[in-house]
Amino acid sequence: MKTGVMICGHGSRSQAAVDEFAVLAQKLPALLPSDWMVDYGYLEFANPVIRDGLDRLRHAGCERILAVPGMLFAAMHAKNDIPTVLNTYAAKHGIEISYGRELGVDPKMIAAAGARVRDAMATADAEHGTVPYEETCLVVIGRGASDPDANGNVSKIARMLQEGLGFGWMEVGYSGVTFPLVEPCLTHATRLGYKRILVFPYFLFTGILIDRIYGFTDQVAAHHPDIQFVKAGYLNDHDEVLATFAERVTEQIGEIPPPNCATCKYRVQVLGFEAEVGAVQESHHHHVEGQGANAPGSNVEDCQLCATFCTGECRLEAVHDHDHGHAHHHHDHVHGTHDHAHGHDHGDEHGHSHGHSHGHGHAHAHDHDHDHAHPVYPHAKHPNGPESARKHKA
Repeated sequence: MKTGVMICGHGSRSQAAVDEFAVLAQKLPALLPSDWMVDYGYLEFANPVIRDGLDRLRHAGCERILAVPGMLFAAMHAKNDIPTVLNTYAAKHGIEISYGRELGVDPKMIAAAGARVRDAMATADAEHGTVPYEETCLVVIGRGASDPDANGNVSKIARMLQEGLGFGWMEVGYSGVTFPLVEPCLTHATRLGYKRILVFPYFLFTGILIDRIYGFTDQVAAHHPDIQFVKAGYLNDHDEVLATFAERVTEQIGEIPPPNCATCKYRVQVLGFEAEVGAVQESHHHHVEGQGANAPGSNVEDCQLCATFCTGECRLEAVHDHDHGHAHHHHDHVHGTHDHAHGHDHGDEHGHSHGHSHGHGHAHAHDHDHDHAHPVYPHAKHPNGPESARKHKA
């Protein structure tokens, strides 16, 4: 059986981020069996889209495709959006597609993160004089999601970095959706009395959100000239990141493939998110699929709300305009079921048919034309969350 590997990226409105992801896809084959074909695609914004990569693998004769989410943690994109694309494609073309784990909390990923942090500390010491780790506050900034599982994993990475390297203190912030966002997180860190604050974006690639993190860092630093702010680099194609990606692919063909997203708000009741158990598995990102630089928010210079970097305020305005009641019309989309090749049977009582599968078993195969709304994040109005990006609060 000819095997293909599909790396499913999120996509970005930043061409630099798309280019960096493509480099990762080019380097990965060296870590996999030589007869496996590797391709990639993006969920939203960028081209090629995931379907394009799947088409290339299928046309090349691949009968089995091992797909992995090109993401650090499993939130809605990895748990719902990507599986929906894979489900639909597998059902339409009758091809076997399995779906692996996200990169997750892994010793190799922590080693890669540690290397980026150590490099930043060494550079700052060389340029400004040595400041011990125990006199430095580490601030780890994650992507931020409406999923407490993914957000909690950022905190675990941060703690393991703090304890592993011996930082004096540690704070965790997020670039969007949840709380605290970058500016309130850094402002809080300035009150702790540390000589140096090292800001580490726990991200795979560059993009608008990296610009946002560094932009808010500069803003806060300008108000606190007595504190040395250091901006660490993101993960990118570190060797340990590549090794983790390769493991997520190859472990799918093992005797007992590891389960993915075990602490999942769609499978089990999670505090504050109980209503989302058993939610329908469908993608909400077709409306920006492949738009790239034409997508909303892609050009800061054309934005009336932001000056030098995207603060995220435009997202707040969009939510306000739509009032969470916007309609996405789907015409004749057929969502097929799809087994994600996991050798375990959960047998839970929420309608998730997990018999030797993943994908949350939100099986529905029907043509539909209906309105749907994204689940409302329970802390959307938190003062240290997205609302903190507003320049002028009511």
